[in-house]
Amino acid sequence: MPPTLTIFTPTYNRAYILHQCYESLKKQTCKDFIWLIIDDGSTDNTKDLVDKWVNESEILIKYHFQENQGMHGAHNTAYELIDTELNVCIDSDDYMPENAVEKILTKWNDEGSNRYAGIVGLDANHAGDIIGTKMPDSLRKSTLSNLYGRYKVKGDKKLVYRSELTRKMPPYPLYPGEKYCPLSYKYILIDQECPLLIMNEVFCHVEYLQDGSSMNIIKQYKKNPNGFSFFRKVAMTHAPTFKERFREAIHYVSSNIMIRNRRLIRESPNKFTTILAMPFGILLYFYIINTDKKTVLKSG
Repeated sequence: MPPTLTIFTPTYNRAYILHQCYESLKKQTCKDFIWLIIDDGSTDNTKDLVDKWVNESEILIKYHFQENQGMHGAHNTAYELIDTELNVCIDSDDYMPENAVEKILTKWNDEGSNRYAGIVGLDANHAGDIIGTKMPDSLRKSTLSNLYGRYKVKGDKKLVYRSELTRKMPPYPLYPGEKYCPLSYKYILIDQECPLLIMNEVFCHVEYLQDGSSMNIIKQYKKNPNGFSFFRKVAMTHAPTFKERFREAIHYVSSNIMIRNRRLIRESPNKFTTILAMPFGILLYFYIINTDKKTVLKSG
């Protein structure tokens, strides 16, 4: 019988820091999990390191190597391989508090069912400070989009999903020459199914490294316009308010100018909003192509 939880970690040339995640998993007070490592084409000593850990037999580990596809491609592979009830992504530069797995599984055993998509918990930095804000204490369940839109929660949160749902949703698209599509694509689709249980507990300690995708969002935007355009169409379709739909339309216009798509209006899920967003999308396009500005803002 498989464990209840898969902790999966996409990694690319992160052997220098991956041990931090491993050490935190060895210390978990509950061992009802498997660590799935998706090596996305590393050329360093990641495999040798993981082989050593597998031989130590401290925790259950599964290693999978693939040619480099980018973060979203690694997520696609993980969701195909996962056979546990729940899953959570812990990035290669992050680690979990010692009681994180125990808290997740206790919550799910007490309250979880197919009425919920999973559990949303908190991220904190290495000093223990919450990233963004906590979720409302009185709130028991919510979709992710409502947390940010309706309840004005800020900052990244850690998402534990039912694997049935992550498998059910269509995979992230892979475009030739591109290595990124916003991961929120699947989260938006899952929001349409059912809400998440809420836990104001820290599931993960995170760090924004200089080689991480969240530190280079402008560069990602320039290099992956097809992935961003695809995502903006989905986000526009399911935006809960006109303000958010308009924002997504602006980004949609900008990305489509980058790929020289003359059919951007015709292909838009909301043509009227896209037409209104055209001047702002053009301004955003010029801003993006003329700046090397780095930001820690997430991509969607």
